[in-house]
Amino acid sequence: MNIVTPIVRDPNQEQFDTRRLLAHAQQQAEDRKYEEFMIIDVDAHHYETSSYKEIFGYIEDPVMRDQFIYSKGNTLQPRSTGGYQEMAGRITRYQHRATEAAPDKPHRDIALTRKWMDSIGVDVACIFPTPMLGLGLNPVIEVEVQYARAYNRWLTENILSQEPRMVSMLYLPMNDPVAALKMVEDFGDCKGVVGFLVTTVRYKPLYDNAYMKLYAALQERSLPLAFHAATNWGDQSMHITNRFIATHALGFTWFNIVHLTNWVVNGIPERFPGLKTVWIESGLAWVPFLMQRLDNEYMMRSSEAPALKRKPSDYMREMFFSTQPMEMIGNQTMLQETFKMMNAETQLVYASDYPHWDMDLPSVIYDLPFLSMQAKRNILGENARKLFKLDTFVSEEKKARLKARGLA
Repeated sequence: MNIVTPIVRDPNQEQFDTRRLLAHAQQQAEDRKYEEFMIIDVDAHHYETSSYKEIFGYIEDPVMRDQFIYSKGNTLQPRSTGGYQEMAGRITRYQHRATEAAPDKPHRDIALTRKWMDSIGVDVACIFPTPMLGLGLNPVIEVEVQYARAYNRWLTENILSQEPRMVSMLYLPMNDPVAALKMVEDFGDCKGVVGFLVTTVRYKPLYDNAYMKLYAALQERSLPLAFHAATNWGDQSMHITNRFIATHALGFTWFNIVHLTNWVVNGIPERFPGLKTVWIESGLAWVPFLMQRLDNEYMMRSSEAPALKRKPSDYMREMFFSTQPMEMIGNQTMLQETFKMMNAETQLVYASDYPHWDMDLPSVIYDLPFLSMQAKRNILGENARKLFKLDTFVSEEKKARLKARGLA
């Protein structure tokens, strides 16, 4: 079900080609010899906007399908989510990605993704959609359900089935627990599906009994559940901030803090001990704070969390957290202590957040002086490989560099 869309190429496309823009990152990868171990990126963003016309064709409800087509996707999310993420044209990879030269087979999005993966040294990328991460705020539940299902079908059929280097934790329409469960049942066994995703800018309590069948289905299939942060400038607590830097700093941590707190104090880890959770794109600085805060409250009011058999921090140390954005680079002592508190050597997974303006290269981990080489290998790839049950894999680009060095 492919709709061919003519693309007008940018006359300066070579100037803004991904490999050219990431030339320094590629040199960095070669200097650090990333080809000697596997790197898995657990948070890479796919801009589904360039494939909207294809995706809309997968919407099952014919009336809603027409609405999406004629509105060009403007029904996806409310305007209140706010932004300024695009940096007013200062990040050239944003405005030129739609016109960059790339082959159309097996799919143009695959070719573009391979470019940046090879440039920064990533072997396998777990990709997420981008504009639709605000879909949980749409007041029409059917919009979230229908579009999420269409996107997941399009992604599994056109991208994941064609490219082993691209995997995904598929978006769950959590405003409809029944539809979310059906998503797991219908797509959980598809090639490249390594888990499922909740976007945490939403106001449904995820400890509600309506979700328990969903969590049971994920645990039964050994599929992790990820919580991807974002922000909502329209939120009452965020609305009083008058600069995007403030709502970005607070919002991306706040929504994950709220949902993780509810997840723990309501005993979900005890009810589903085999369900692995991953907390994405909210940084690390808040993790020690929340561990200490919840432990302190629990020791005084443990009767309010009767399902817990251990302190909240003990459950948090068994969760997975993504690296990006890596705070405290200027304070190695604080960063090292944070790593210790969260068992980073086994629980931290690398994330680039490419192509966003605040992305992190693998060097944010590789260059940390207090990490052993094994710890670097774990965080940059091995932890995610075990979590997602992936085979050891090295990209063709890395193999070529190994061969050139006489090591393959």
